[in-house]
Amino acid sequence: QVQLVESGGGLVQAGGSLRLSCAASGRTFSNYVMGWFRQALAKEREFVAAIRWSGGGNTYYADSVKGRFTISRDNAKSTVYLQMNSLKAEDTAVYYCAAAPWGLRLWQPNSYDYWGQGTQVTVSS
Repeated sequence: QVQLVESGGGLVQAGGSLRLSCAASGRTFSNYVMGWFRQALAKEREFVAAIRWSGGGNTYYADSVKGRFTISRDNAKSTVYLQMNSLKAEDTAVYYCAAAPWGLRLWQPNSYDYWGQGTQVTVSS
């Protein structure tokens, strides 16, 4: 059974930092890309960042988080991280980890086969 389990969300002041973790289990993700999405209240789910699980670990970011967020992976721990710095009130959302086969449109939620349960990030201004 595939499981993606997020952790690390919470309440932080604007300008602060949080690190989200996504622990993956249940299958081999070597030909997958791992993505982070977020969904704010009454808004659609949006792409945040993605990383290729194998190879050079290519990374991809939404323009809104470039320079502030960093995605990384630890293959030995089967865990993907999202380091979030210089947080803003507009970053407030539920953050989801997801896995998609490599080669699909990684910015589209419907490319992803597996999803975690989400973790709430609230940034107070």
